[in-house]
Amino acid sequence: MSTTDTLTIAAIGDLHVTEAATRPYSDLFKEMSDQADVIVLAGDLTNFGKTKEAEILAEDIRCATKPVIGVLGNHDHECGQPETVAHILHQAGMTILDEQAVELEGVGFAGVKGFLGGFGRGELAPFGEGPLKAIVEEANNEARKLENGLRSLRTERSVAVLHYSPIPQTLEGEPIEIFPWLGSARLADAIDRFDHVKLVVHGHAHHGAYEGRTMRGTPVYNVAQFVVRPKFDRPYALFTV
Repeated sequence: MSTTDTLTIAAIGDLHVTEAATRPYSDLFKEMSDQADVIVLAGDLTNFGKTKEAEILAEDIRCATKPVIGVLGNHDHECGQPETVAHILHQAGMTILDEQAVELEGVGFAGVKGFLGGFGRGELAPFGEGPLKAIVEEANNEARKLENGLRSLRTERSVAVLHYSPIPQTLEGEPIEIFPWLGSARLADAIDRFDHVKLVVHGHAHHGAYEGRTMRGTPVYNVAQFVVRPKFDRPYALFTV
């Protein structure tokens, strides 16, 4: 594939695999492999970040015949062992972005889980109590990792993969009171520093809206399966980059 050819992406977030599940997504990974050149997972891959949940998902990932790329979500951190979850999924063939960016057939992929923090006048500032400053520092760290990953890419077309949202528009439908817990404008600030980012996907907001744009106009899509399924009658979205 030359750099002028397009790449088709199947993106889905919020799989929430449980310990009781039996091959919950094996058929879906086969279907997405038939429909796309790469499969992107936008976090909350497990329900509680348990080893057994990751092992169940890993077996389904092995059914994919196309590359699988993605990030972890907040649910994948619940048991305090995200490194174990990432290792199990990596062993099944999934590329976990976070500290690395990758290129596939002329298209770059960089991503992080992201973090909370809010938007506009509601954005948290590093002022006051230490725990609040720690929250803001974590949001800044995730944005810095995303920026570093995007900067490392030398492709003309890139995709940013997140779990938390970088914009408020794709959160519409959720209670406005929880918007600061669902994403951070700092992620959008990192994205908007680069001309080569052509697409952003995220999950996390189960009741949010499907589409929005950053201040600079980069398209952002909420690919949480609970948002995508009513729109397309399937749990994943397809994009051409």
